[in-house]
Amino acid sequence: MMIDDKPYRQVGEPVPGKIVCVADHASNYVPEDIPLGIPDRLLDTHIAVDIGVNGMAERLARRHAIPAHIATVSRLVVDLHRTEDDPAAIPMTSDGHTIPGNIGADREMRLDRFHRPYHEALAKWLDAAQPELIVALHTFTADLESKEEERPWEVGLLYNQDDSAARHAMRLFGEEGLTVGDNQPYSGKQLNATMDRHAEAHGRRYLTIEIRQDLVQTEADQSRWAALVADIANRTALALKGG
Repeated sequence: MMIDDKPYRQVGEPVPGKIVCVADHASNYVPEDIPLGIPDRLLDTHIAVDIGVNGMAERLARRHAIPAHIATVSRLVVDLHRTEDDPAAIPMTSDGHTIPGNIGADREMRLDRFHRPYHEALAKWLDAAQPELIVALHTFTADLESKEEERPWEVGLLYNQDDSAARHAMRLFGEEGLTVGDNQPYSGKQLNATMDRHAEAHGRRYLTIEIRQDLVQTEADQSRWAALVADIANRTALALKGG
């Protein structure tokens, strides 16, 4: 739920020059004055929220000294991981489900109320932190309803132009015995809006990590994965320094 109508919350205090986390899809919250016209059950599925991300981001901040900028509104209200001019920023369909309340929605209101404050706050937070590495945390569903496709990865690393950190992380996750996707389950060259804006545009190194949702359903699983992500992020940051 949003606090003071802010579409984000920040957990932990960044240490300049260290690692931070960004979680664009961490919430399934829909404000009462924005009726989406969908069954409530869909709010607990991947079309509304990246399952497990909120718990992992919290643990990264509170247990592993990786402060987090965390979204507090569902991507069905506005997808914060899209550019303002992307029609999918206010999705009218998602994985085969129509979102009636978004058809003909007031885009400018949604952007002004949620998207812009989220990214303006994130920009200021990152400018102050000047992090050595940004961890953009996401999860993906093992099975889509709208199409059949093989999704064999347990974790994926996404990137657009800068793959310097991703290459290290892919190797490190692989050494843990995991099946790792290289720009999978979708390509960061097509969808990398937040890191394009806040990382690549500023020369900041980043890891966009996609973890399969069925692996982070429980609090215990989220704790284990948060610890692993923290370890991989720290080792990646060290490798980028040549250590």
